[in-house]
Amino acid sequence: MNPVARVTALSTGSVQIRPEHVGPTKKNLYVWLATSRSWTAPRPINTYVIEHRDGLVLFDTGQDRASVTDAGYFPGGVNGVIYDRLAKFEIGPEQTLTRLLAANGYDIRDVHTAVVSHLHQDHIGGLPELAGARIVISEAEWRSMSRPLAAARGYLRRHIELPGLRWELIRPEPLGDPGLTPFIAGHDLFGDGSLMLLPTPGHTPGSLSMLVRRPGEPPLLMVGDLTYDADLLAAGHIPGIGTRPDLRRAVAQVNELRAQQPDLVVLAAHDPGAAGRLAEVQVGGK
Repeated sequence: MNPVARVTALSTGSVQIRPEHVGPTKKNLYVWLATSRSWTAPRPINTYVIEHRDGLVLFDTGQDRASVTDAGYFPGGVNGVIYDRLAKFEIGPEQTLTRLLAANGYDIRDVHTAVVSHLHQDHIGGLPELAGARIVISEAEWRSMSRPLAAARGYLRRHIELPGLRWELIRPEPLGDPGLTPFIAGHDLFGDGSLMLLPTPGHTPGSLSMLVRRPGEPPLLMVGDLTYDADLLAAGHIPGIGTRPDLRRAVAQVNELRAQQPDLVVLAAHDPGAAGRLAEVQVGGK
């Protein structure tokens, strides 16, 4: 029996970012952030819903609508200027996590586990709505968030360290699964091999990807912000934000995994083509 019944992409609004953010670019982050004068077309803020036999699973939780309705959501001062130049969001009242799930036949109370690729604000926006769920994050990402100057590095701790959340910090362990080469360490979310968490640092020190394996169907790799365009990743290009050596290493690993599994479908958080790509490979599974 297939432990994963279905996977759905939902978008908690849209975001415009700088073209250099998508990459590739040779410019330093702070150079392009200060000098860029253009924005991309609106891009999705995806969360992925996985119907697993042990419960409903989310990969990422999207952007909080409060970020566009509450003037105090983002920090002020220099950090506030940086956040303003980095992204522009559009989030409608129907695009909260609870309402999106309901519109697609799910109840927020049925979410068993939410895996967070990393702790930037456009991936943790649904946390206030997930008090009943297990929230899974890499230990390395939690350590990074806990270091000084968190807001300057993209971590808004007051929107992360919320009362009532059930955090589970995971660290990579040996996998012993040749089907996952070159990844030799990771975390089996339910112990059945269907949802494998793989370390793909670079965008942040503790960024995670999740491989969804379903018998007889193409594997799905959700990569968070490792890329903003699956075609750029396939060409070996890295985005303009993150630690470049780590990004190159993680992108190379994903492409090596793709060489082993040519039908692998890469699903990024802000790739405009991701939802369509997912729909194409799920036609037979409806």
